[in-house]
Amino acid sequence: MEERTANTRSAVDTRPRVSSIDEDEEYIPPRANYPLVRVIEQGRYETMAMLRNGEQLMLNIIFPVMALIALRFTGLIDEYANSVGVSRMDAAVPGVLALCVISTALSGQGIATGFDRRYGVLRFLATTPLGRNGLIMGKCIAVLVVVAIQFTLVAVLGYGLGWRPDAIAVSRSIITMIMGAGAFTALGLLIAGTVRAEATLAIVNIAWVILAGAGGVVFPLKSFPDWYAGVVAWSPSAALGDALRGNFIQHQWLAEPHWVLIVWTVVIGFVASRKFKWSD
Repeated sequence: MEERTANTRSAVDTRPRVSSIDEDEEYIPPRANYPLVRVIEQGRYETMAMLRNGEQLMLNIIFPVMALIALRFTGLIDEYANSVGVSRMDAAVPGVLALCVISTALSGQGIATGFDRRYGVLRFLATTPLGRNGLIMGKCIAVLVVVAIQFTLVAVLGYGLGWRPDAIAVSRSIITMIMGAGAFTALGLLIAGTVRAEATLAIVNIAWVILAGAGGVVFPLKSFPDWYAGVVAWSPSAALGDALRGNFIQHQWLAEPHWVLIVWTVVIGFVASRKFKWSD
């Protein structure tokens, strides 16, 4: 009996001991990263999510590239190019760049946000230290990064096909594309935050097709009847297309289309902030 007791004590003594917590030691709770770091990390996540999605990749990269190649080897915009005295590629690239902005800011971000809202991702992230403002800022960062990738790809491909822009036009176009991204991101968030995800998917895809063909993006407003061009000129798509053509073809900063983009950004952004629903 005494031997069993000794063995038991020996077994107990050989167990690892847990060190006691010093009561005088101050407990430091875990902290979230700084707000800027959180926003940048969210922007990185949103960017990678867009680039890894096959549907988004096709809409944001493949379709604009296909449009540029089609315009280069067909005569769809020859009439406009001859009327302003530029080559076919000089007339094609500005419209394709505008199409890139619409693909990413309206269609891409609108679809992603719509399904994030449906599956409760927006509601969950809005309660984290990131917050609602940080979430929206992260999405805006993702749009700008993807647009920058699109701009680089289209510029390189366009240069290989004969496009020769000047540095001043390129610098102006960067500002114009940022303004266009703001307008269409606001519009995409408005749609994604007010209708169901399936409806968002249908609306933004149909809008993309309509704007690309008849919104003054790929085909300038001069290609349409005057009565139609006068109405469409006040749309953000035509304003973005005209502003980019002004940068690259007319070599000047056109004030009117840029003001149209600003008005759309402010008005639609305000409405989206009021009507946006973070969950279905």
